[in-house]
Amino acid sequence: MHMKLATLSICLAFFAFAQTDRPSCGRACLEGFVDQYLDAMVKHDPKLVPLARNVRYTENGQHLEVPDGLWNSMTAKGAYRLFVSDPESGEVAFMGAIREEGRNPGQGTPAAIALRLKIQSRQISEIETLVVRQERAAENLEKLGKPNHVFLETVPEAQRMSREDLIKTANMYFTGMQRNDGKGVYPFTDDCNRIENGAQTTNVPTPAGQQRPDPATSTNYSAQWSCKEQFQSGLLHFVARIRDRRYVAVDRERGLVFSFAFFDHALGKARTFETPSGRTVTAGPTQPWTWEIAELFKVENGKLRQIEALLDRAPYGMNSGWSSWEDGMSDRARTVK
Repeated sequence: MHMKLATLSICLAFFAFAQTDRPSCGRACLEGFVDQYLDAMVKHDPKLVPLARNVRYTENGQHLEVPDGLWNSMTAKGAYRLFVSDPESGEVAFMGAIREEGRNPGQGTPAAIALRLKIQSRQISEIETLVVRQERAAENLEKLGKPNHVFLETVPEAQRMSREDLIKTANMYFTGMQRNDGKGVYPFTDDCNRIENGAQTTNVPTPAGQQRPDPATSTNYSAQWSCKEQFQSGLLHFVARIRDRRYVAVDRERGLVFSFAFFDHALGKARTFETPSGRTVTAGPTQPWTWEIAELFKVENGKLRQIEALLDRAPYGMNSGWSSWEDGMSDRARTVK
């Protein structure tokens, strides 16, 4: 009996050691899973990638079986590739360009994709996909060629923020935009810039012969303004609710936070509001609709320096497929489990 107990103790100790000694899936490993997954989609063959037996897959908020949806239409990977690797949680997020079957046989139709993979025991257990089927968005990404260099820069170890503080800073962006009144705390660097669907939406040069809009007198926000000017104008008020804020990948080494969320536009009578300068303005959509969005933040010294998003119009009130109805309608910040 004593021999059996001793043998059992040794086995348990060895198993515990083996578990802790097993190498983690680091940056290269996580990014490799993304490429392996996309390559399998191009070949329409899920057997080419290690999927967990109970893998869960959504595409644009819809729960699908593998292979379905993009698995049947993707024909090639694009050149634009932006990764957010989170070895601590086993999550990896990706933004890039792809091609699907389309009007031109052999050429394919450009599309943009935001992808999240959950890696457990060297298998993919969760797949979350946002496919933006707007050719211009994909073409814009390809014209960029490569991600902004700040997304790839390593933060000195002594300056790295905690996961909690990175998420807190990123969430201030959503909180400041929701029913924006121009009176909040907006943690932007002076050179902050934002790219949406591959196009610059802040700091756009004023066209020759035109006058730069004045935030104090304009009735709509302008892409010619800086990140902070847009928020301080109070003219983003038409974003009624930013909900299902899920922070799914955090790269502390590079100061990156990747999120999925929904932007609801349903102001009704609240379309009429007062700006910080005291003017009464009526602006924003007149019908309810929602942006489904993947948004990436570069946080530097507690401020937002670079923002990049992929977004697509969705039915009003749509859910992500990863949240309960209550969480999906809530504007509180949440992290993956």
